[in-house]
Amino acid sequence: MSDLIAQMQHHVSVRNFEATPLSAEVKQQLIVAAQSGSSSNFVQAFSIIEVTDLALRAEIATISNSASYVNQTGTFYVFVADLYRQASMLKAQGQSLAGIQNMEALLVASVDTTIAAEDMAVAAESLGLGICYIGGIRNDIARVAELLDLPEYTMPLFGLTVGIPKTKNQVKPRLPQINQVAQNQYPRAQFTDLKQYDRQIADYYANRGSNQQQADWTSKNLAFFSAPRRPEVGAFLKKQGFTLA
Repeated sequence: MSDLIAQMQHHVSVRNFEATPLSAEVKQQLIVAAQSGSSSNFVQAFSIIEVTDLALRAEIATISNSASYVNQTGTFYVFVADLYRQASMLKAQGQSLAGIQNMEALLVASVDTTIAAEDMAVAAESLGLGICYIGGIRNDIARVAELLDLPEYTMPLFGLTVGIPKTKNQVKPRLPQINQVAQNQYPRAQFTDLKQYDRQIADYYANRGSNQQQADWTSKNLAFFSAPRRPEVGAFLKKQGFTLA
């Protein structure tokens, strides 16, 4: 097994960082890694905003319910699904914006953004750093867009906090491949037979080093999807110019 794959298998989300800022050299390496990933049709439909203003970061941390590990960390980025550049090109040529307003274009931008962030995350961990994705910025997506002065045809997709870990949790057991990997067709019964995995996750939560709890994977998912989350996101996207059609 390669060292890189071994490193990836030990990934955990870190929520306890040293307050040491990352050097300019390290941050440049992270940005280069993020820019080096695949991009649909090479549109590169993402932007990265580093939040260095501590008051601004604190407000975003409050919105995302992640104050302890957004305020105290090496650095904090917001990854933006971004079609504003393409909209500007089309407007300059007097062309229709229909090609960037639809759902497919938004998916392209979201995928590009996610690939860039994951490349940064893998690079960060290769340097001995820890990361945590901050999807909670979408708790008040309109306010985050306002704070960052985002233009139309953009969406703040998630944050990424990067820093020197003080502590790490144990690695969470991933879904068994039999529940997630198949050939040629989707095996419904096989992919939804989660009894063994539920027992494994229940054992993990009961015995991990911190925040022990009685739960399994099914109960976690039932709680997570018990009601629509962040229903205002759709309205925000329409305000940003996306038709979602």
